[in-house]
Amino acid sequence: MSAVALSTLVFTRTTGYRHASIESAVSALESRPELSVTPSEDPTEVARCGEYDVVAFVSTSGDVLDDAAREQLKSWVLDGGAFVAVHCAAATEQSWDWYAELLGARFAGHPEGEREGVAVVADRGHPSTVALPERWSFRDEWYAFADVRPDLHLLLSVDTESVSLGDYAMPPPHPQAWCRRVGAGRSWFTGLGHSDEAWSDAHFLGHVLGGVAWAAAGEPAGDERRVGQG
Repeated sequence: MSAVALSTLVFTRTTGYRHASIESAVSALESRPELSVTPSEDPTEVARCGEYDVVAFVSTSGDVLDDAAREQLKSWVLDGGAFVAVHCAAATEQSWDWYAELLGARFAGHPEGEREGVAVVADRGHPSTVALPERWSFRDEWYAFADVRPDLHLLLSVDTESVSLGDYAMPPPHPQAWCRRVGAGRSWFTGLGHSDEAWSDAHFLGHVLGGVAWAAAGEPAGDERRVGQG
């Protein structure tokens, strides 16, 4: 990562379900010397996205932006901005069609409660997965997705044999983290991060920090493997 701390807007506004782990997430990110964090729940701060290296939506939910923030965020990303989204950020801005393009998919649901499962690294060369075990046992909510864009660069999938997902099992590889280009900008997402314990887990925090670094630097995605490839 760069020796210069990345100015990072950590946006955590919720108008739907609010995760109790948001405070832990903000504290964990604020503690990192790689980042200069501005936490906010004010949409006008998102409208000022051009003042930041990275905008990170962390467990946001529901419609959280006004029209001005939507317009500025879209323009900034398309012009080369760096967007990061974590966990319930997938269940955000349901009334804004372009948000699905920004994220790369829509939240479709998850089995009730946290479950122990195995995340499988799809790209060993990416900054957000390079330090993870190839098969990573982790306890979290395992999301399913709809409107999945065909150009997602897959980073993590969940081994559907390792955890009972019921009606929320997607055809393998069932994605859990990915990145993609959006115009001239970069978007990185992980579905993990539900609990306080996740944010104290060194592997998970390194996963997120690597995603921030990739989005800000625009580094190559690494070995190509797209969602939908076996």
